[in-house]
Amino acid sequence: MSDVLDRYSDFRKTIAGMFSQTTQQLVDRALEFAAEHLEGVVRYDNSPMTDHAVGVAQIVATEVGLGRNSTVSAIIHDVVRIAAKEDDGQKLDQMLEQCKTLFGEEVVGIVSGLANISELQFNTHKEQASSFRDMIVAYSEDPRVILIKLADRLEVMRSIKMFPEAKRKKKSWESMNLYAQIAHKLGLYNIKSELEDLALSQLEPQGYNHIVGKLAESEQERLAFIEQFLVPIRKALDAANIKYHIKSRTKSVYSIWNKMRKQGVPFEGVYDIFALRIIIDCKRELEKMQCWTVYSIVSDFYTPNTERMRDWITIPKSNGYESLHTTVSAGEGKWVEIQIRTERMDDIAELGIAAHWRYKGVNQGAQTSEQWLQRLRELMDQTKEDIAERFDAKPASGEIFVFTPNGDIRKLPEGATVLDFAFDIHTNLGSTCSGGKVNGKAVPIRESLKNGDIVEILSQKNQQPKADWLNFVVTAKAKQRIKAFIREEQAKNARLGREELERKLKNWKLTSKSIDEVVAYLCKYYKQRTGTALYELIATEKIELTIVKDILTRWLSGEADEERRRAEAAAEKARREANQEVKESSTDALIIDEGINNIVYKLAKCCNPIKGDDIFGFVTINTGITIHRTDCPNAKHIRQNYPYRIMEAKWREHAQGSFRVTIAITAQDSAGLVNQITETVSRDLKLNIRTINLSSRGDGTGVGTISVEVPSTAVVDVLLHAIMRIKGVQRAVRVNN
Repeated sequence: MSDVLDRYSDFRKTIAGMFSQTTQQLVDRALEFAAEHLEGVVRYDNSPMTDHAVGVAQIVATEVGLGRNSTVSAIIHDVVRIAAKEDDGQKLDQMLEQCKTLFGEEVVGIVSGLANISELQFNTHKEQASSFRDMIVAYSEDPRVILIKLADRLEVMRSIKMFPEAKRKKKSWESMNLYAQIAHKLGLYNIKSELEDLALSQLEPQGYNHIVGKLAESEQERLAFIEQFLVPIRKALDAANIKYHIKSRTKSVYSIWNKMRKQGVPFEGVYDIFALRIIIDCKRELEKMQCWTVYSIVSDFYTPNTERMRDWITIPKSNGYESLHTTVSAGEGKWVEIQIRTERMDDIAELGIAAHWRYKGVNQGAQTSEQWLQRLRELMDQTKEDIAERFDAKPASGEIFVFTPNGDIRKLPEGATVLDFAFDIHTNLGSTCSGGKVNGKAVPIRESLKNGDIVEILSQKNQQPKADWLNFVVTAKAKQRIKAFIREEQAKNARLGREELERKLKNWKLTSKSIDEVVAYLCKYYKQRTGTALYELIATEKIELTIVKDILTRWLSGEADEERRRAEAAAEKARREANQEVKESSTDALIIDEGINNIVYKLAKCCNPIKGDDIFGFVTINTGITIHRTDCPNAKHIRQNYPYRIMEAKWREHAQGSFRVTIAITAQDSAGLVNQITETVSRDLKLNIRTINLSSRGDGTGVGTISVEVPSTAVVDVLLHAIMRIKGVQRAVRVNN
């Protein structure tokens, strides 16, 4: 096994510089043990799996600051994980017994916890947040399990480029949204930042590379500015005989990216790109005094922003973090963040809660260890809520990440629907999409998705894209595919429609006019802008050809022209009568009363006005005056294009009559709902129901409409209130007929 020791000689030198001879021998034994049991097991780049194990152990020992048993556990954790995965009831017990003999009971406890965590699967976005926290606490009999698991994920992310794209996206998403949040709560800020940066490089490569490039461009200028900025501070600190050293830290790429997105600013608009850390070397009892002395010196030269002052020395954070933060103005709009702390505080800040091993120790008895574990579990409980809020919060980036049932990750814009997701996977799947399941629950194709959702697409062979799909999809891919299909259908229908029309004209022997003249006339008659649109109506049988024959026969015989002249004369007469009524009235408005059913006045079907609505009159060519609601969908178009045909109108105060109003209802899909609605409207309100139509959406709710005859808008308000009081009704609104 000398080969494995030679392969990891650098790691062994690191261990030799940190631990005793006994520990070095135990680490060598662990390396040989791992190499023996992982022989032939390789990673995605064909490197031995032991490379991963040693990489995790290196992070555990040098970056997290754990001891011998943690380092050994990191080396052999994959051996136990694989044995647990292939467990036949006896193999795992034998493996654990062997580990106990070779490395001790503590190591067995740690690797067992790591193996249990590796086997857990996540289901939904909220469950992921809760399960992630719960699984670590439940399986972490020893708190070191949590920290080794974070080191394991950090090594994976450092090697992320070797993985297939789907796995890269999934692991990056988990690292950013789950592991980094745990690291943050435990005070492992370096690990948190690196996880976020590595994840960002995969999820947002363009944004990541842009910021990295900008940081490289401005590095020399930034270093020169820092040196100049520190000149008076260094001089004053030296004069005060304070032992110190200064670190300069550039903000993480993720932190800069996040600020650019949230504030909507370019890279140049992020002012606090870097922070300076003044680290004091002094006795424990002098720490607070010297930190405040340094703060006083800094504020003598640069004006601090009091709103950005953070005192975590007087009251440390729950994870033990201690530091004094201030942001000062360096002139010319430049702001500099300064962190003031001692060597001890910096050590805890770098290693997080793990640093308590160094300063307090967990081997001073069972009570101390249990107190440490309890504190760690309290932090994890708080983290559960933080992560859950992160999942439910509106994404600052305007993008969400959702999963396929197989765990593959897909990035979509915020507001994306099930149909967007289907098109993102494959055009054919989107074209035949009939619905979906989100986190196991059936939903319609227009259902909006949330961060972390698991989505399964349902499809039907006879399903085809529809024009109304464009009203709710948000991705460019979905819109392009739907439009392309519609264009293809329109082109096909145009060809079929023209062929059908030409064939019929020959059969009817109506060939005195050219096909183009006939089409131009029919377009004018049916109010179509193009011949293509007319052909499509013919191909889809929305125009009856028997009626077309009659229209063309009257046109070619001259009968249609005579009919049009009579209609125009009747409209002109109606206009004169309406104007006369206006003159005789004491106001400038048409008075609408029970005469609304006469030929002079007609209620517009596009908005179905009823007594009490604000209205206006529109003089038409063929049908006299049409009464519209002022909020009619067509009102703006009418007023802009035909202002000279608009007439003010109002209801006569004591006008009688009944009007039809349509109410759209959304309710829980429950038995007897229709009966409750009809009883409320007919029996309680004594109103006449004309139609009622409710249907299930397949997601536990039903939608539909009810048309009711009412005397005025005042009754509509009573009607809506009564329907909303019915148990299970979620929404009831008046709609245009």
